[in-house]
This record gives sequence, C-alpha cells and structure tokens, in this order.
Amino acid sequence: MRRREQELEQLLEPTITGLGYELWGLEYLSGGNRATLRVYIDTPSGVTLGDCERVSHQLNGVLDVDDPVRTVHTLEVSSPGVDRILFKPHQYAAYIGRAVDLRLRFPLEGRRKFVGLIDAVQGGDVVLRMDEATCSVPLEQVMKARVVPGESVDE
Repeated sequence: MRRREQELEQLLEPTITGLGYELWGLEYLSGGNRATLRVYIDTPSGVTLGDCERVSHQLNGVLDVDDPVRTVHTLEVSSPGVDRILFKPHQYAAYIGRAVDLRLRFPLEGRRKFVGLIDAVQGGDVVLRMDEATCSVPLEQVMKARVVPGESVDE
C-alpha cells in the first residue's frame, strides 16, 4: 500500500468503523490535477446504496476538515462486490480455495499476471495453485488482486 493510501486509511477508518462498517480497502488514483478516492465498505449483511450514501456524507465531512489529498478529487464509496479486490493478508486467507486474478508490480518467473486458487497465506506470501503446479507470490509484489466470482475448490 502506498503512503498516501495509508494516510487516508488511518484518517477514514475510525469514522467508517464508528458507523458500523468495515473499511475493506481504498484506492487513490491521481491523474493530472484531478484524483479519485475509492473507498470500499462491507458488513456481514452486505452493503446498500443507502449505506454508501451515509458513509460518503460522513467521509466528505472528515475530508473537508483534515484532507491529506489537497487536490480536487472525487469520492466514491461502494461495496467490494463479488469480484472484490483483496487489500490485506487476512482477506486473502478468508478466500482460501477461491480463484483470484493477481497483477504484480514486477515480473515473477517472467509473468506479471497469475490466475489460480489460493492454497495458503504464509509468511507474507500467497500460495496459488495453477493447474497441477503451485506458486508462491510475495504479497508486497501484488499491485491488484481480485476474486474471480464463482470459481472455487469443491471440498
């Protein structure tokens, strides 16, 4: 996670949890003189449009007072969805046996894209099963990881 995203997470998480939601993760995308801040929230019972509006209203208030972004930006609040992005090690662990699509910052074994089933999360690595082989991918190298809906191991 980049430094700006860490600052934003530390700033916004208390408000989100105070409203009864989990901060699933966030993305800060900047381009030119405009930026987009995407905040993903979750609850065990799911997230509604009303939930997103409620959190968005509160976060706008927080960002108006103490905004580390300091550029013109758009705030988007949504649920992680079924093809959710994975941000933290415990999120990967919760999806053991499920398929993920990983995009890496730098090539590993000559590849930057890996699609496979999560076998384990061990010592800062995610272990993927792809066909008959396994591959250990350092989480610090993952640029984006997304759950592939509907694909899992039948147990």
